[in-house]
Amino acid sequence: MPLRRKVRGAAGRRAALRWWLLSLAAAGATVTAAAALLAVALHVSSSASGPASSGVPYRLSKQPREAGELRWEQEFAPPQLASPQSRKLDGTADDAVEKRWWLPAPSRGFTPCVTPSPEYKRPGPSRGYLLVHTNGGLNQMRAGISDMVAVARMLNATLIIPELDKKSFWHDKSNFSDVFDEEYFIHSLANDVKVAKNLPKELVKAPKFVRYFKSWSKIEYYQDEIYPLWEHRQVIRAAKSDSRLANNYLPPDIQKLRCRAFFQALRFAPPIEALGNLLVERMRSFGPYIALHLRYEKDMLAFSGCTHGLSQAESDELAMIRENTSYWKVKDIDPLEQRSHGYCPLTPKEVGMFLSALGYPSSTPVYIAAGEIYGGESHMVDFLSHFPIVMNKEKLASAEELRPFRQYASQMAALDYIVSVESDVFIPSYSGNMARAVGGHRRFLGHRKTIIPDRKALVRLFDKVDGGLLNEGERLSQRILDIHWKRQGSPRKRKGPVSGTKGSDRFRSEEAFYENPLPDCLCQPESPASDASLVSI
Repeated sequence: MPLRRKVRGAAGRRAALRWWLLSLAAAGATVTAAAALLAVALHVSSSASGPASSGVPYRLSKQPREAGELRWEQEFAPPQLASPQSRKLDGTADDAVEKRWWLPAPSRGFTPCVTPSPEYKRPGPSRGYLLVHTNGGLNQMRAGISDMVAVARMLNATLIIPELDKKSFWHDKSNFSDVFDEEYFIHSLANDVKVAKNLPKELVKAPKFVRYFKSWSKIEYYQDEIYPLWEHRQVIRAAKSDSRLANNYLPPDIQKLRCRAFFQALRFAPPIEALGNLLVERMRSFGPYIALHLRYEKDMLAFSGCTHGLSQAESDELAMIRENTSYWKVKDIDPLEQRSHGYCPLTPKEVGMFLSALGYPSSTPVYIAAGEIYGGESHMVDFLSHFPIVMNKEKLASAEELRPFRQYASQMAALDYIVSVESDVFIPSYSGNMARAVGGHRRFLGHRKTIIPDRKALVRLFDKVDGGLLNEGERLSQRILDIHWKRQGSPRKRKGPVSGTKGSDRFRSEEAFYENPLPDCLCQPESPASDASLVSI
Protein backbone atom coordinates (compact mmCIF):
# COMPACT_ATOMS: atom_id res chain seq x y z
CA MET A 1 0.00 0.00 0.00
CA PRO A 2 1.58 3.36 -1.02
CA LEU A 3 2.59 5.80 1.66
CA ARG A 4 1.43 8.87 -0.20
CA ARG A 5 -1.35 9.68 -2.60
CA LYS A 6 -1.45 12.71 -4.88
CA VAL A 7 -4.30 15.13 -4.68
CA ARG A 8 -5.58 16.69 -7.83
CA GLY A 9 -6.76 20.22 -7.69
CA ALA A 10 -7.71 22.90 -5.22
CA ALA A 11 -11.27 21.62 -5.06
CA GLY A 12 -10.12 18.38 -3.48
CA ARG A 13 -8.12 20.27 -0.87
CA ARG A 14 -11.00 22.56 -0.02
CA ALA A 15 -13.41 19.62 0.23
CA ALA A 16 -11.00 17.78 2.48
CA LEU A 17 -10.47 20.80 4.66
CA ARG A 18 -14.23 21.24 4.94
CA TRP A 19 -14.58 17.55 5.90
CA TRP A 20 -11.88 17.79 8.52
CA LEU A 21 -13.26 20.92 10.19
CA LEU A 22 -16.79 19.50 10.09
CA SER A 23 -15.56 16.26 11.68
CA LEU A 24 -13.95 18.23 14.49
CA ALA A 25 -17.10 20.23 14.99
CA ALA A 26 -19.26 17.10 14.93
CA ALA A 27 -17.12 15.62 17.68
CA GLY A 28 -17.53 18.72 19.80
CA ALA A 29 -13.90 19.67 19.34
CA THR A 30 -12.41 23.13 19.60
CA VAL A 31 -10.59 24.23 16.47
CA THR A 32 -7.29 25.29 17.95
CA ALA A 33 -5.02 28.07 16.79
CA ALA A 34 -2.72 25.48 15.28
CA ALA A 35 -5.60 23.96 13.34
CA ALA A 36 -6.64 27.35 12.09
CA LEU A 37 -3.09 28.12 10.97
CA LEU A 38 -2.92 24.87 9.08
CA ALA A 39 -6.29 25.53 7.50
CA VAL A 40 -5.14 28.92 6.22
CA ALA A 41 -1.91 27.42 4.89
CA LEU A 42 -3.80 24.69 3.05
CA HIS A 43 -6.19 27.20 1.56
CA VAL A 44 -3.34 29.43 0.38
CA SER A 45 -1.28 26.54 -1.01
CA SER A 46 -4.26 25.10 -2.87
CA SER A 47 -5.21 28.49 -4.30
CA ALA A 48 -1.66 29.19 -5.40
CA SER A 49 -1.19 25.84 -7.06
CA GLY A 50 -2.85 26.97 -10.28
CA PRO A 51 -5.34 25.06 -12.38
CA ALA A 52 -5.88 21.45 -11.44
CA SER A 53 -4.32 18.90 -13.73
CA SER A 54 -7.61 17.05 -13.76
CA GLY A 55 -11.15 17.62 -12.66
CA VAL A 56 -11.57 13.99 -11.63
CA PRO A 57 -12.44 13.69 -7.91
CA TYR A 58 -9.97 11.94 -5.62
CA ARG A 59 -10.53 8.19 -5.46
CA LEU A 60 -9.52 5.65 -2.83
CA SER A 61 -10.09 2.55 -4.91
CA LYS A 62 -11.12 1.45 -8.37
CA GLN A 63 -13.20 -1.41 -6.99
CA PRO A 64 -17.01 -1.15 -6.77
CA ARG A 65 -17.97 0.71 -3.63
CA GLU A 66 -20.98 1.02 -1.38
CA ALA A 67 -22.92 4.27 -1.51
CA GLY A 68 -21.58 5.43 1.84
CA GLU A 69 -17.99 4.96 0.69
CA LEU A 70 -18.61 6.84 -2.55
CA ARG A 71 -20.12 9.69 -0.58
CA TRP A 72 -17.02 9.80 1.64
CA GLU A 73 -14.82 10.01 -1.46
CA GLN A 74 -16.81 12.65 -3.27
CA GLU A 75 -17.42 14.99 -0.36
CA PHE A 76 -14.82 14.32 2.28
CA ALA A 77 -11.65 12.95 0.63
CA PRO A 78 -8.65 14.43 2.51
CA PRO A 79 -5.60 16.03 0.89
CA GLN A 80 -1.93 15.25 1.41
CA LEU A 81 -1.70 17.13 4.70
CA ALA A 82 1.69 15.74 5.64
CA SER A 83 3.56 17.23 2.68
CA PRO A 84 7.04 18.68 3.25
CA GLN A 85 5.69 22.15 2.45
CA SER A 86 3.10 22.04 5.24
CA ARG A 87 5.65 20.73 7.68
CA LYS A 88 7.71 23.89 7.31
CA LEU A 89 4.91 25.81 9.00
CA ASP A 90 6.15 25.11 12.48
CA GLY A 91 9.87 25.47 11.86
CA THR A 92 10.79 21.78 12.10
CA ALA A 93 14.24 20.44 11.32
CA ASP A 94 15.51 19.80 7.81
CA ASP A 95 14.26 17.07 5.50
CA ALA A 96 16.93 14.57 6.60
CA VAL A 97 15.83 14.77 10.22
CA GLU A 98 12.18 14.69 9.19
CA LYS A 99 12.71 11.60 7.06
CA ARG A 100 14.56 9.85 9.86
CA TRP A 101 11.47 9.79 12.06
CA TRP A 102 9.34 8.13 9.38
CA LEU A 103 11.89 5.50 8.35
CA PRO A 104 11.36 2.03 9.83
CA ALA A 105 13.94 0.50 12.11
CA PRO A 106 16.63 -1.50 10.28
CA SER A 107 15.41 -5.09 10.09
CA ARG A 108 18.93 -6.50 9.62
CA GLY A 109 17.47 -9.13 7.31
CA PHE A 110 15.23 -10.77 9.90
CA THR A 111 12.15 -12.37 8.36
CA PRO A 112 9.46 -14.72 9.71
CA CYS A 113 10.60 -18.35 9.99
CA VAL A 114 7.61 -20.31 11.27
CA THR A 115 7.73 -23.36 9.00
CA PRO A 116 7.68 -26.56 11.10
CA SER A 117 10.73 -28.77 11.25
CA PRO A 118 10.91 -32.00 9.15
CA GLU A 119 10.11 -33.99 12.32
CA TYR A 120 6.81 -32.17 12.84
CA LYS A 121 3.85 -34.46 12.11
CA ARG A 122 0.17 -33.93 11.47
CA PRO A 123 -2.01 -34.45 14.58
CA GLY A 124 -2.73 -38.10 15.34
CA PRO A 125 -5.88 -39.61 16.85
CA SER A 126 -7.32 -37.23 19.41
CA ARG A 127 -7.12 -38.11 23.10
CA GLY A 128 -10.07 -35.90 24.00
CA TYR A 129 -11.59 -32.45 23.73
CA LEU A 130 -10.23 -29.18 25.10
CA LEU A 131 -12.76 -26.46 25.96
CA VAL A 132 -11.31 -23.00 26.51
CA HIS A 133 -12.86 -20.05 28.32
CA THR A 134 -10.80 -16.99 27.39
CA ASN A 135 -10.48 -13.98 29.66
CA GLY A 136 -9.69 -10.30 29.25
CA GLY A 137 -9.95 -7.88 26.35
CA LEU A 138 -9.31 -8.56 22.67
CA ASN A 139 -5.53 -8.88 22.75
CA GLN A 140 -5.36 -10.80 26.01
CA MET A 141 -7.82 -13.26 24.50
CA ARG A 142 -5.80 -13.50 21.26
CA ALA A 143 -2.67 -14.41 23.19
CA GLY A 144 -4.59 -16.92 25.30
CA ILE A 145 -6.18 -18.57 22.28
CA SER A 146 -2.79 -18.91 20.60
CA ASP A 147 -1.35 -20.50 23.73
CA MET A 148 -4.27 -22.93 23.91
CA VAL A 149 -3.62 -23.96 20.30
CA ALA A 150 -0.13 -24.96 21.40
CA VAL A 151 -1.49 -26.69 24.53
CA ALA A 152 -3.94 -28.69 22.39
CA ARG A 153 -1.01 -29.78 20.24
CA MET A 154 1.01 -30.85 23.29
CA LEU A 155 -1.96 -32.75 24.72
CA ASN A 156 -2.94 -34.25 21.35
CA ALA A 157 -6.44 -32.90 21.96
CA THR A 158 -9.19 -31.59 19.72
CA LEU A 159 -9.59 -27.88 20.38
CA ILE A 160 -13.18 -26.63 20.47
CA ILE A 161 -13.55 -23.09 19.13
CA PRO A 162 -12.81 -20.97 22.24
CA GLU A 163 -15.50 -19.10 24.12
CA LEU A 164 -14.77 -15.37 24.34
CA ASP A 165 -14.95 -13.49 27.62
CA LYS A 166 -18.41 -11.99 28.08
CA LYS A 167 -18.12 -11.02 31.75
CA SER A 168 -15.12 -8.68 31.82
CA PHE A 169 -15.25 -4.91 32.24
CA TRP A 170 -16.62 -4.34 28.71
CA HIS A 171 -19.51 -6.91 28.85
CA ASP A 172 -18.97 -7.74 25.19
CA LYS A 173 -21.33 -10.45 23.94
CA SER A 174 -19.31 -11.24 20.79
CA ASN A 175 -18.76 -14.85 19.80
CA PHE A 176 -15.56 -16.15 18.23
CA SER A 177 -16.96 -15.93 14.70
CA ASP A 178 -18.02 -12.31 15.26
CA VAL A 179 -14.42 -11.26 15.88
CA PHE A 180 -12.30 -13.82 14.02
CA ASP A 181 -12.54 -15.64 10.69
CA GLU A 182 -13.59 -19.00 12.12
CA GLU A 183 -13.31 -21.03 8.92
CA TYR A 184 -9.86 -19.63 8.18
CA PHE A 185 -8.73 -20.39 11.74
CA ILE A 186 -9.79 -24.03 11.45
CA HIS A 187 -8.36 -24.49 7.96
CA SER A 188 -5.01 -22.78 8.59
CA LEU A 189 -4.29 -24.97 11.65
CA ALA A 190 -5.36 -28.24 10.04
CA ASN A 191 -1.79 -29.58 10.00
CA ASP A 192 -1.22 -28.59 13.62
CA VAL A 193 -4.31 -29.38 15.71
CA LYS A 194 -7.79 -30.66 15.19
CA VAL A 195 -10.27 -27.83 15.69
CA ALA A 196 -14.03 -28.35 15.95
CA LYS A 197 -16.81 -25.80 16.29
CA ASN A 198 -18.71 -27.73 18.96
CA LEU A 199 -18.50 -30.77 21.18
CA PRO A 200 -20.15 -33.94 19.87
CA LYS A 201 -23.78 -34.00 21.05
CA GLU A 202 -23.20 -37.04 23.26
CA LEU A 203 -20.51 -35.14 25.23
CA VAL A 204 -22.30 -31.83 25.76
CA LYS A 205 -23.67 -32.95 29.14
CA ALA A 206 -20.90 -35.39 29.98
CA PRO A 207 -18.79 -34.81 33.14
CA LYS A 208 -15.81 -32.53 32.53
CA PHE A 209 -12.59 -31.76 34.31
CA VAL A 210 -12.41 -27.99 34.95
CA ARG A 211 -8.85 -26.83 35.47
CA TYR A 212 -7.05 -23.52 35.97
CA PHE A 213 -3.87 -24.39 34.14
CA LYS A 214 -0.77 -23.24 35.97
CA SER A 215 0.58 -19.90 34.74
CA TRP A 216 3.80 -19.79 32.67
CA SER A 217 4.00 -23.56 32.48
CA LYS A 218 6.45 -25.59 30.44
CA ILE A 219 5.68 -28.69 28.41
CA GLU A 220 6.47 -30.99 31.35
CA TYR A 221 3.53 -29.61 33.34
CA TYR A 222 1.05 -30.45 30.57
CA GLN A 223 2.57 -33.86 29.91
CA ASP A 224 2.82 -34.90 33.57
CA GLU A 225 -0.22 -33.27 35.19
CA ILE A 226 -2.83 -32.60 32.50
CA TYR A 227 -2.29 -35.34 29.92
CA PRO A 228 -3.16 -38.19 32.37
CA LEU A 229 -6.59 -36.62 32.98
CA TRP A 230 -7.77 -37.98 29.62
CA GLU A 231 -7.85 -41.43 31.23
CA HIS A 232 -10.81 -40.32 33.37
CA ARG A 233 -12.67 -37.76 31.23
CA GLN A 234 -13.12 -37.07 27.54
CA VAL A 235 -13.45 -33.31 28.05
CA ILE A 236 -11.15 -30.89 29.88
CA ARG A 237 -12.20 -27.29 30.34
CA ALA A 238 -9.55 -24.59 30.71
CA ALA A 239 -11.19 -22.01 32.98
CA LYS A 240 -8.71 -19.29 31.95
CA SER A 241 -6.40 -18.89 28.99
CA ASP A 242 -4.05 -16.00 29.76
CA SER A 243 -0.34 -16.63 30.43
CA ARG A 244 -0.73 -20.40 30.67
CA LEU A 245 2.47 -21.09 28.73
CA ALA A 246 6.04 -20.06 29.51
CA ASN A 247 7.53 -17.36 27.32
CA ASN A 248 10.79 -19.25 26.88
CA TYR A 249 12.39 -22.70 26.86
CA LEU A 250 9.65 -24.50 24.95
CA PRO A 251 10.37 -26.79 21.96
CA PRO A 252 11.08 -24.80 18.76
CA ASP A 253 8.12 -26.30 16.90
CA ILE A 254 5.75 -25.30 19.72
CA GLN A 255 7.06 -21.73 19.64
CA LYS A 256 6.62 -21.56 15.88
CA LEU A 257 3.08 -22.89 16.21
CA ARG A 258 2.28 -20.11 18.68
CA CYS A 259 3.45 -17.59 16.10
CA ARG A 260 1.45 -19.17 13.30
CA ALA A 261 -1.65 -19.06 15.48
CA PHE A 262 -1.21 -15.49 16.73
CA PHE A 263 0.14 -13.73 13.65
CA GLN A 264 -1.53 -15.74 10.90
CA ALA A 265 -4.44 -17.99 11.91
CA LEU A 266 -6.27 -15.44 14.07
CA ARG A 267 -7.37 -13.31 11.15
CA PHE A 268 -10.25 -10.98 11.92
CA ALA A 269 -13.74 -11.65 10.59
CA PRO A 270 -14.25 -10.47 6.99
CA PRO A 271 -16.50 -7.49 7.88
CA ILE A 272 -13.91 -6.23 10.38
CA GLU A 273 -11.05 -6.76 7.92
CA ALA A 274 -12.95 -4.90 5.20
CA LEU A 275 -13.72 -1.82 7.28
CA GLY A 276 -10.29 -1.88 8.95
CA ASN A 277 -8.53 -1.83 5.59
CA LEU A 278 -10.82 0.97 4.42
CA LEU A 279 -9.88 3.02 7.49
CA VAL A 280 -6.20 2.45 6.66
CA GLU A 281 -6.76 3.71 3.12
CA ARG A 282 -8.57 6.79 4.36
CA MET A 283 -5.88 7.47 6.94
CA ARG A 284 -3.09 7.02 4.39
CA SER A 285 -4.69 9.58 2.12
CA PHE A 286 -3.46 12.16 4.64
CA GLY A 287 0.10 10.93 4.09
CA PRO A 288 2.33 9.06 6.56
CA TYR A 289 0.57 8.84 9.90
CA ILE A 290 1.17 7.93 13.52
CA ALA A 291 -1.12 5.44 15.24
CA LEU A 292 -1.24 6.45 18.89
CA HIS A 293 -2.58 3.93 21.37
CA LEU A 294 -3.75 6.53 23.85
CA ARG A 295 -4.63 4.31 26.79
CA TYR A 296 -6.28 7.13 28.70
CA GLU A 297 -9.56 5.35 29.20
CA LYS A 298 -11.74 4.93 32.27
CA ASP A 299 -11.00 1.24 32.83
CA MET A 300 -7.22 1.67 32.64
CA LEU A 301 -7.11 4.71 34.91
CA ALA A 302 -9.38 3.03 37.44
CA PHE A 303 -7.40 -0.21 37.38
CA SER A 304 -3.97 1.45 37.63
CA GLY A 305 -4.97 4.12 40.16
CA CYS A 306 -3.39 6.85 38.03
CA THR A 307 -4.89 10.29 38.66
CA HIS A 308 -2.26 12.80 37.50
CA GLY A 309 -3.97 15.80 35.92
CA LEU A 310 -7.46 14.74 37.03
CA SER A 311 -9.89 16.64 39.21
CA GLN A 312 -10.80 15.36 42.66
CA ALA A 313 -14.24 14.34 41.42
CA GLU A 314 -12.67 12.32 38.59
CA SER A 315 -10.21 10.68 40.98
CA ASP A 316 -13.04 9.73 43.33
CA GLU A 317 -15.06 8.25 40.47
CA LEU A 318 -12.13 6.05 39.41
CA ALA A 319 -11.53 4.89 42.99
CA MET A 320 -15.18 3.92 43.26
CA ILE A 321 -15.00 1.89 40.03
CA ARG A 322 -11.91 0.09 41.31
CA GLU A 323 -13.56 -0.65 44.64
CA ASN A 324 -16.68 -2.04 42.96
CA THR A 325 -14.86 -4.25 40.44
CA SER A 326 -14.53 -7.52 42.35
CA TYR A 327 -11.93 -9.20 40.14
CA TRP A 328 -9.49 -6.28 40.52
CA LYS A 329 -7.67 -7.39 43.63
CA VAL A 330 -5.62 -4.25 44.44
CA LYS A 331 -7.81 -1.46 45.79
CA ASP A 332 -5.50 0.92 47.68
CA ILE A 333 -3.06 2.50 45.22
CA ASP A 334 -0.72 5.46 45.66
CA PRO A 335 -1.04 7.42 42.39
CA LEU A 336 2.19 9.38 42.94
CA GLU A 337 4.20 6.20 43.46
CA GLN A 338 2.58 4.59 40.43
CA ARG A 339 3.53 7.51 38.22
CA SER A 340 7.07 7.89 39.54
CA HIS A 341 7.80 4.24 38.68
CA GLY A 342 6.42 4.63 35.15
CA TYR A 343 3.37 2.46 35.81
CA CYS A 344 0.86 5.04 34.54
CA PRO A 345 -0.19 5.74 30.95
CA LEU A 346 1.05 9.07 29.69
CA THR A 347 -1.60 11.77 29.71
CA PRO A 348 -2.72 13.30 26.41
CA LYS A 349 -0.78 16.48 27.31
CA GLU A 350 2.38 14.46 27.97
CA VAL A 351 2.01 12.53 24.71
CA GLY A 352 1.72 15.81 22.79
CA MET A 353 4.93 17.08 24.38
CA PHE A 354 6.62 13.74 23.65
CA LEU A 355 5.74 13.69 19.93
CA SER A 356 6.79 17.31 19.52
CA ALA A 357 10.10 16.62 21.24
CA LEU A 358 10.73 13.70 18.87
CA GLY A 359 10.54 16.16 15.99
CA TYR A 360 7.12 15.44 14.52
CA PRO A 361 5.53 18.66 13.23
CA SER A 362 2.06 19.84 14.14
CA SER A 363 0.88 18.90 10.63
CA THR A 364 1.42 15.19 11.39
CA PRO A 365 -1.79 13.15 11.07
CA VAL A 366 -2.44 11.14 14.24
CA TYR A 367 -4.85 8.23 14.52
CA ILE A 368 -6.10 7.68 18.06
CA ALA A 369 -6.42 3.92 18.62
CA ALA A 370 -8.50 3.84 21.76
CA GLY A 371 -11.97 3.82 23.18
CA GLU A 372 -13.52 6.88 24.76
CA ILE A 373 -10.84 9.15 26.24
CA TYR A 374 -11.59 9.78 29.91
CA GLY A 375 -12.83 13.33 30.40
CA GLY A 376 -13.34 13.75 26.66
CA GLU A 377 -12.42 17.05 25.06
CA SER A 378 -11.33 18.64 28.35
CA HIS A 379 -8.34 16.31 28.56
CA MET A 380 -7.50 16.52 24.84
CA VAL A 381 -7.10 20.29 24.55
CA ASP A 382 -3.35 20.29 25.23
CA PHE A 383 -2.73 17.45 22.80
CA LEU A 384 -4.75 19.17 20.08
CA SER A 385 -2.72 22.33 20.57
CA HIS A 386 0.34 20.30 19.49
CA PHE A 387 -1.33 18.06 16.89
CA PRO A 388 -4.68 19.31 15.57
CA ILE A 389 -5.06 16.67 12.82
CA VAL A 390 -6.48 13.92 15.00
CA MET A 391 -8.52 11.07 13.57
CA ASN A 392 -10.19 7.97 14.95
CA LYS A 393 -12.53 5.33 13.60
CA GLU A 394 -15.57 7.46 14.49
CA LYS A 395 -14.27 10.29 12.29
CA LEU A 396 -12.98 8.16 9.40
CA ALA A 397 -16.09 5.99 9.11
CA SER A 398 -19.71 6.95 8.79
CA ALA A 399 -22.27 6.07 11.44
CA GLU A 400 -23.71 3.50 9.03
CA GLU A 401 -20.33 1.85 8.50
CA LEU A 402 -19.67 1.60 12.25
CA ARG A 403 -23.16 0.56 13.30
CA PRO A 404 -22.57 -3.25 13.15
CA PHE A 405 -19.55 -2.98 15.47
CA ARG A 406 -20.30 -0.07 17.79
CA GLN A 407 -21.83 -2.08 20.64
CA TYR A 408 -18.97 -4.59 20.76
CA ALA A 409 -15.72 -3.54 22.42
CA SER A 410 -13.64 -6.36 20.92
CA GLN A 411 -14.80 -5.64 17.40
CA MET A 412 -14.13 -1.92 17.78
CA ALA A 413 -10.69 -2.73 19.22
CA ALA A 414 -10.01 -4.97 16.21
CA LEU A 415 -10.52 -1.99 13.89
CA ASP A 416 -7.96 -0.02 15.90
CA TYR A 417 -5.61 -3.00 15.77
CA ILE A 418 -5.66 -3.09 11.96
CA VAL A 419 -5.04 0.64 11.59
CA SER A 420 -2.24 0.46 14.17
CA VAL A 421 -0.43 -2.49 12.60
CA GLU A 422 -0.52 -0.78 9.20
CA SER A 423 0.57 2.67 10.42
CA ASP A 424 3.89 4.28 9.49
CA VAL A 425 4.70 4.77 13.17
CA PHE A 426 3.05 3.15 16.18
CA ILE A 427 3.39 4.72 19.63
CA PRO A 428 1.64 3.34 22.74
CA SER A 429 1.17 5.57 25.76
CA TYR A 430 1.11 2.48 27.99
CA SER A 431 2.58 -1.03 27.76
CA GLY A 432 -0.69 -2.94 27.96
CA ASN A 433 -1.96 -5.92 26.00
CA MET A 434 -2.68 -4.01 22.80
CA ALA A 435 0.69 -2.26 22.85
CA ARG A 436 2.44 -5.61 23.23
CA ALA A 437 0.34 -7.35 20.58
CA VAL A 438 0.63 -4.60 17.96
CA GLY A 439 4.32 -4.07 18.72
CA GLY A 440 5.02 -7.78 18.29
CA HIS A 441 2.97 -7.98 15.11
CA ARG A 442 4.91 -5.07 13.62
CA ARG A 443 8.18 -6.82 14.50
CA PHE A 444 6.90 -9.98 12.81
CA LEU A 445 5.99 -8.03 9.66
CA GLY A 446 9.44 -6.49 9.23
CA HIS A 447 10.21 -4.43 12.33
CA ARG A 448 7.98 -1.55 11.38
CA LYS A 449 8.75 1.62 13.31
CA THR A 450 7.40 1.37 16.85
CA ILE A 451 8.51 3.92 19.43
CA ILE A 452 8.12 2.80 23.02
CA PRO A 453 8.07 5.74 25.47
CA ASP A 454 10.27 5.41 28.54
CA ARG A 455 7.52 6.57 30.87
CA LYS A 456 9.65 6.57 34.02
CA ALA A 457 12.23 8.87 32.44
CA LEU A 458 9.61 11.02 30.73
CA VAL A 459 7.56 11.84 33.83
CA ARG A 460 10.70 13.13 35.52
CA LEU A 461 11.32 15.47 32.61
CA PHE A 462 7.68 16.54 32.39
CA ASP A 463 7.59 17.27 36.11
CA LYS A 464 10.55 19.60 35.60
CA VAL A 465 8.64 21.34 32.81
CA ASP A 466 5.58 21.71 35.07
CA GLY A 467 7.83 23.03 37.85
CA GLY A 468 9.45 25.63 35.62
CA LEU A 469 12.88 23.96 35.80
CA LEU A 470 12.87 22.98 32.12
CA ASN A 471 11.19 24.54 29.10
CA GLU A 472 9.73 22.88 26.06
CA GLY A 473 12.24 23.35 23.29
CA GLU A 474 15.60 22.17 22.05
CA ARG A 475 16.98 21.08 25.42
CA LEU A 476 13.95 18.95 26.29
CA SER A 477 13.86 17.58 22.75
CA GLN A 478 17.49 16.49 22.82
CA ARG A 479 17.11 14.69 26.12
CA ILE A 480 14.03 12.83 24.89
CA LEU A 481 15.74 11.95 21.60
CA ASP A 482 18.74 10.56 23.47
CA ILE A 483 16.51 8.38 25.66
CA HIS A 484 14.54 6.95 22.74
CA TRP A 485 17.21 6.51 20.10
CA LYS A 486 17.23 2.74 20.69
CA ARG A 487 13.53 2.31 21.44
CA GLN A 488 12.19 2.21 17.88
CA GLY A 489 11.50 -1.48 17.32
CA SER A 490 14.80 -2.66 15.86
CA PRO A 491 15.59 -6.39 16.05
CA ARG A 492 16.80 -7.78 19.37
CA LYS A 493 16.34 -10.96 21.35
CA ARG A 494 13.43 -11.18 23.73
CA LYS A 495 14.31 -9.93 27.21
CA GLY A 496 14.48 -12.41 30.03
CA PRO A 497 13.49 -11.90 33.67
CA VAL A 498 14.64 -8.96 35.73
CA SER A 499 17.66 -9.89 37.81
CA GLY A 500 16.79 -10.77 41.41
CA THR A 501 13.12 -11.57 40.81
CA LYS A 502 11.71 -14.89 41.99
CA GLY A 503 8.64 -17.05 41.55
CA SER A 504 5.77 -15.64 39.53
CA ASP A 505 7.35 -12.18 39.62
CA ARG A 506 10.27 -13.61 37.67
CA PHE A 507 8.01 -14.81 34.86
CA ARG A 508 5.94 -11.62 34.99
CA SER A 509 9.06 -9.50 34.50
CA GLU A 510 9.98 -11.27 31.27
CA GLU A 511 9.18 -9.71 27.92
CA ALA A 512 6.02 -11.41 26.65
CA PHE A 513 6.45 -13.97 23.88
CA TYR A 514 4.09 -12.29 21.43
CA GLU A 515 5.60 -8.87 22.14
CA ASN A 516 8.90 -9.98 20.64
CA PRO A 517 8.96 -13.30 18.71
CA LEU A 518 12.73 -13.18 18.19
CA PRO A 519 14.62 -15.55 18.14
CA ASP A 520 11.89 -18.22 17.89
CA CYS A 521 9.99 -16.97 14.84
CA LEU A 522 12.32 -14.44 13.18
CA CYS A 523 15.54 -15.50 11.48
CA GLN A 524 18.24 -14.07 9.26
CA PRO A 525 18.24 -16.12 6.03
CA GLU A 526 22.02 -16.32 5.87
CA SER A 527 22.27 -17.83 9.35
CA PRO A 528 20.81 -21.04 10.83
CA ALA A 529 17.52 -20.72 12.67
CA SER A 530 18.14 -19.45 16.16
CA ASP A 531 17.96 -21.77 19.14
CA ALA A 532 14.65 -21.13 20.93
CA SER A 533 16.43 -21.25 24.26
CA LEU A 534 18.43 -18.10 23.55
CA VAL A 535 17.13 -15.24 25.62
CA SER A 536 18.54 -11.78 26.11
CA ILE A 537 18.98 -11.12 29.82
